[in-house]
Amino acid sequence: MKLKMLLLASVASVGFTGPVVSQDLEPCENCADEMTLVSWGGAYQASQVKAYSEPYAEMTGVTFVWDESSNEAVAKLRAMNEAGNVTWDLVDVVASDAIRLCDEGLARPMDVDAELADAPDGTPASDDFGDLLVSECFIPQIVYSTTAAYRADVEEWGGKEPEDICAMFDMETFPGKRSLEKRPINNMEWALLCDGVAKEDVYDVLETDEGVAQALAKLDTIKDQVVWWSAAAEPPQLLADGEVVLASSYNGRFFSAIEEQGQPFKMLWDAQVFDLDGWIIPEGLPEDRLNRVLHFVKFATDTQRLADQAKYISYGPARLSSAPLVGKHAELGIDMAPHMPTDPENAKNTFLYNYEWWADNRDDLDAKFQAWLAQ
Repeated sequence: MKLKMLLLASVASVGFTGPVVSQDLEPCENCADEMTLVSWGGAYQASQVKAYSEPYAEMTGVTFVWDESSNEAVAKLRAMNEAGNVTWDLVDVVASDAIRLCDEGLARPMDVDAELADAPDGTPASDDFGDLLVSECFIPQIVYSTTAAYRADVEEWGGKEPEDICAMFDMETFPGKRSLEKRPINNMEWALLCDGVAKEDVYDVLETDEGVAQALAKLDTIKDQVVWWSAAAEPPQLLADGEVVLASSYNGRFFSAIEEQGQPFKMLWDAQVFDLDGWIIPEGLPEDRLNRVLHFVKFATDTQRLADQAKYISYGPARLSSAPLVGKHAELGIDMAPHMPTDPENAKNTFLYNYEWWADNRDDLDAKFQAWLAQ
C-alpha cells in the first residue's frame, strides 16, 4: 500500500505548469559520441526522444541509435554477456526485469545521490524518487499501468459497455476477439481475480501449482478468441483496424490512440495494474561509453526532463518534484492529470503489481505460460 499512497500523493499536485528548471550540463570528459538506447518503440519511445534525447543531442552533439527490444531485454543482455559483447549502452526496462538483471550481475548498481541530479530545492535524488527505487540498479522514469480499452461502437453488444476487467472473459455479453500480451504477467492476475480470488490472495494462490492451473484454466475459456501481442503498439492498432474489440496495453498507448489519433476507443481502468519503468545501465561498459551514459542519465532523469515526458504521454513522472511541473499536453493543450493512471477517478480499483514476486518467479511462469500457449 505504501507504493499506492506515494503514487496517489504524487498526482495530487499535478495540474499547473511551473517554471522551467534548467540543468547546466558540465563538460563530459572522455565520453563516447554515440549512444545505443533500448526502449519500447511507439508513442512511449517518441516521448523519450522529445523529452530527453533531442534536447541532449542539441546541447552535446551526441548521436543516438534507438533499439526497440525492451520486451526482450533480459534474454538479449544474458546472451550479450555470454558472448562478451554488450552493444547496448542504456536499457529501458520494467522494475521486475531490472531486479532480475541486477541480481544476475548484468546491470550496474547506481550511487543515486552522487550520480543523479538533486531536486530543484536541493532534495537528494534518493528522497525525491523515494520508494520507487526498488533496486540499486534501477533508475525510475515513470509510473504507468497496464489496463484495457474497448471499441465503443460494437453493434453486437447492444449498447452495453464493459464496466470491469472481467468483461475480458465474458464472451456472452461482449463477443468478439480480444488482444492480450503474450506473457503471463497481468493475464494470470486478471484470470484469478475474475475466477473469484481476492486481490490480497492472488500471489499466494499463484505461488502454487494449483493456482497456476486455475489461472490458465480461466484463460482457456477465451484462448481461441485472443490475438496475442508482444509490442505495445499492436493492440491499439488491432482495435483501430477492428480486428479485436477489447484489448490490454499500457495506458499511454491508449491515450495516444484516443486523444492524438481520435480513435473510437474507451478506457477500462478497472483493475489497472500499476508498475514502474526506468533505465538500467549494462554492467561492464568501456569507460568512454559509461561516462557518456552517466552524463546523459543525470540530465534525462532530472526534475524537468521527467515532467517534460509527461507532457507527451500520460505516464506519471517518478520524481515527486516533477509532478507540479506537469500541466497540459505539449501539443494538444489538454490537461494531462485526468489521463494519468494515478488520477483518483482512474484509480478507484487498482491492482498493485508485485515486481519482487515476478522477479523471483518470472522464468518459471514464462516456461509454463509458453507451454500452455503451445497446446
